[in-house]
Amino acid sequence: MAKGVNQKLKLLYLMQILTEETNDEHGLTVFEIAARLKEHDITADRKTLYLDFEELRHFGLDIISEQHGKNHYYHVGERSFELAELKLLVDSVQAAQFITEKKALSLIRKLESLTNKYDAQKLHRQIYFSGSSKAANESIYYNVDIIHNAISSNSQIRFHYFNWNNQKEMVLRHGGAFYQISPWALVWADEYYYLIGYDAQTGRIKHYRVDKMLDLSELSDPRLGAEVFKTLDMASYSQRMFSMFAGEEKNVTLEGGPDMVGVVIDHFGSDVHLVPLPDGGFRAHVQVAVTDHFLGWVFSLGGRVRVTAPEDTVKMIRERIRDLDGQYRS
Repeated sequence: MAKGVNQKLKLLYLMQILTEETNDEHGLTVFEIAARLKEHDITADRKTLYLDFEELRHFGLDIISEQHGKNHYYHVGERSFELAELKLLVDSVQAAQFITEKKALSLIRKLESLTNKYDAQKLHRQIYFSGSSKAANESIYYNVDIIHNAISSNSQIRFHYFNWNNQKEMVLRHGGAFYQISPWALVWADEYYYLIGYDAQTGRIKHYRVDKMLDLSELSDPRLGAEVFKTLDMASYSQRMFSMFAGEEKNVTLEGGPDMVGVVIDHFGSDVHLVPLPDGGFRAHVQVAVTDHFLGWVFSLGGRVRVTAPEDTVKMIRERIRDLDGQYRS
């Protein structure tokens, strides 16, 4: 049998055919595999294919042979990623608000390439976007990479930072001037990436939403603020700055019915101090800063969880309710 012009690529194409076109439910016979190879100008017969299978198994490819009737079918079994794992990654990409819809679709296409064509169709079917939930700044994907590189190379960065106006237009802050910051950490909080860095001009730690950065670049200037960050508990700082615990904390008492126990545990953790009440409800004591974030969480529960102490916090909530009531009266 004359050899094809791409004979040296035989094992590579064979691995590609098996990984892309087979799974536990779909196998190929040696004749079908030979036909696929012929499409790439590669010749193969039964005997040489058996040897090739063994070579690929030795390389680490899990090639399984199963007999159905008179034929043997070959498929790839165990892979680097199971379908359930890829579905989880697709869901994570879809849920990430900092990734634009365009970039999310590109990432999902790449995830699909990690499995066979049959399972890739299952991944594609679960793709959905709510539209407004995705970021508008296409550069976010690369901003994260630049910041990681700057942290690794101990370099400062500079960028423009913007807000939105009521015309949905980006308005640069800082009078349009660049911010120059020493980056020390990236934090994922409230569905966004935040840069935590040191501002040498003010001598303070500051944080910025990465999706609001434009024209980001790495500088040759070495990072500053090492002594400040050396003593900083990053986990504690992130919790204070990016959650309802930010600010001066108080010991707040919450009460609710049995159906709200899980809600409180979800927000304050399984270590929250709960006291069972006779009606099946609970009383919880939590350390929390009484901020707009916390009050918004309480109001969102529609009275199913009530703040009962301390008295000054209860008074504040009553006043806030009166203010809101006044704003919505005709």
